[in-house]
Amino acid sequence: MLQSDSEIKPYSSVSSEIQRLLDARHHDPFSVLGRHVSKDRETIRVIMPHAAWVRIVETGVSLGRIANTDLFEWQGQTGSLPERYRLIWQDGNGVEHVAYDPYCFPPQISDFDMHLFGEGKHWHIYRILGAHRKQIDGIDGVLFAVWAPSAERVSVVGDFNGWDGRTHSMRVRGGSGIWELFIPGLGNGQPYKYEVRSRDNGKHLLKTDPYGQQFELRPATASLIPREAAYEWNDGAWLENRSRSDWRHSPICIYEVHLGSWKRDEHGRFLNYRTLARDLVEYVRQTGFTHIELLPITEHPLDASWGYQTTGYFAPTSRFGSPDDFRYFVDHCHQNGIGVLLDWVPAHFPRDSFGLARFDGTALYEHQDPRRGEHADWGTLIYNYGRNEVRNFLLSSAIYWLEEFHLDGLRVDAVASMLYHDYSRDNDQWLPNIYGGRENLEAVSFLRELNTVAHSAYPGTVVIAEESTAWPGVSRPVNLGGLGFSMKWNLGWMHDSMNYLQHDPVHRKYHHNDLTFGLLYAFTENFVLPFSHDEVVHGKQSMLYKQSGDDWQQFANLRLLYTYMYTSPGKKLLFMGNEIAQGREWNFDASIEWYLLDYEYQRGVQKLVSDLNRLYREIPAMHRFDFSSEGFDWIDCNAAEQSTLSYIRRDGEDFIVVALNFTPVPRHQYRIGVPAAGNYRERFNSDSGYYGGSDLGNRGQVEAEPVPWDDHPFSIALTLPPLAGIVLQYSKKP
Repeated sequence: MLQSDSEIKPYSSVSSEIQRLLDARHHDPFSVLGRHVSKDRETIRVIMPHAAWVRIVETGVSLGRIANTDLFEWQGQTGSLPERYRLIWQDGNGVEHVAYDPYCFPPQISDFDMHLFGEGKHWHIYRILGAHRKQIDGIDGVLFAVWAPSAERVSVVGDFNGWDGRTHSMRVRGGSGIWELFIPGLGNGQPYKYEVRSRDNGKHLLKTDPYGQQFELRPATASLIPREAAYEWNDGAWLENRSRSDWRHSPICIYEVHLGSWKRDEHGRFLNYRTLARDLVEYVRQTGFTHIELLPITEHPLDASWGYQTTGYFAPTSRFGSPDDFRYFVDHCHQNGIGVLLDWVPAHFPRDSFGLARFDGTALYEHQDPRRGEHADWGTLIYNYGRNEVRNFLLSSAIYWLEEFHLDGLRVDAVASMLYHDYSRDNDQWLPNIYGGRENLEAVSFLRELNTVAHSAYPGTVVIAEESTAWPGVSRPVNLGGLGFSMKWNLGWMHDSMNYLQHDPVHRKYHHNDLTFGLLYAFTENFVLPFSHDEVVHGKQSMLYKQSGDDWQQFANLRLLYTYMYTSPGKKLLFMGNEIAQGREWNFDASIEWYLLDYEYQRGVQKLVSDLNRLYREIPAMHRFDFSSEGFDWIDCNAAEQSTLSYIRRDGEDFIVVALNFTPVPRHQYRIGVPAAGNYRERFNSDSGYYGGSDLGNRGQVEAEPVPWDDHPFSIALTLPPLAGIVLQYSKKP
């Protein structure tokens, strides 16, 4: 038996193995460390760079230091030690520590899990890879696992081992590329990273966990050992109703929110998820939106990226609290009848050295060739969708948010950039697919799989594409050749509408086509009509100041634009601040200018949006057939000279009539055709004094006259207010 202060020479049979271990380049530290039995002898080896001495707790025996190394060894008769044994050691500061030896535990990840992951079919791989609390033979600890197939060595490092990669080297699980290590005794919330030694050049890379479920507050970048989710959900009724809901024929009006700048406290600091749950949900209820869409709250290091340069695909950002705090936020939304959507970013990822970029020393998550692997415009890297494990990473991230946080859907960012190899590239800067085309076939396959899995596993949830091209069938079923998304942002409609309203009213008659063109394709996809964050940044001006004219006309134009959006076919989306006519562009680093609600015109726009939300939700004709031509008929789309539009939104025999005047000229006795005799009640008028308008209207109702007009058997003579829209609801004569 060796004494605590003795030194021994390394045995020649293991000296090369020991040298590789000491050089921190051994792919299988378990072949040297831990317990090894040979005939009637057993050997215990541990590596402890900062230990003065090491003993085995259960027997009291000391391990001797192998000369000139940080490796300690003991040899004795077989059976003298328990299978799971503890070590006690003293560090350089004289402090003693006790812990189970991580190298006396067998492999934990099953061959089946590794096989599914290699096939790209392990939807819940986030439960396997990453850091997870686990109990083995009654011993508590954390199982770490990471995919790094081209690494020479991977270690877990943290405060618990002085960030020394020699201490907790992981074992690689054959050809799977998965490395794992169970470390007993670690507590929740401890920071950790992976130290990866590149096989190509021997460089040491310090990486955060791709599957990390909690992170330090930026600018720190370490993953944190998460506690097991302890939150008790109370949204069972919501989830049950969602699974049976028909979202296609239901009202969906979305409030797009950046949590860091919606509202801040009196010191300019972020609100936490629980405070946001209280304040934001109450506000959304008052203004009548059905859903909140969050700009990415997946963990990200740079505030100025707004969350779109994600480094933590399985972690709500720590800026606003813990994962359970975010669960509370979602639960509170559901209990108040509000759905929650998340902007999710599978199109690209940042180059940060601590993140996914060249994770194991090679282009692992991205393409090696920059013509496939880099977004020059954004300075980011593009996922290799043809690699099973990368697809699995992204798919399991989507499932993680839908399942673990009960989200009601995802909005997939930058889909157009995923679909085309030549997206924003010069002719010599992209590579064609195997058929010579520009379509990214692997990305197309990934998106179809994403939508198929999400819709089948979580009925009632939605996946929405931000897609700006004419790719056919984005929101059509996969089995019919589509991409399978639930909905698609109608960016063409948005740009046309914006362009039209920016013209002086005297010139609008020359651009009438901007208003009517969208109806030619309005039902080719399931469209969302968005006025999003992208339209109020980077010098594009606020929604208010995009409008032409003086102050009064700008507010009137904005009220008219929102009326046009809410009465047009398609679901609705407004970015925060748009609903109060904020004058400045969105600033991610400050709160919305809530003080503007002290002013009549801004208050009026907020009231108008609230009433439009209520009207849109209450009247089935305004939402039931948002995606079908049976819910829309033109009355007159050709009144370019007058710059007016009139149309019908219908639900079977029930319908509303919409009339819009895009000039500041009031139009009295303005006749339009209607399909039936009866009373037409003025349900909404954007020129109401209640909203800051001139209060010109139709005294609450008009009666149809048997005067044929616009190819209809009846007609009504209206007062069309200036720069305003009215909504008339039909009812039969008693």
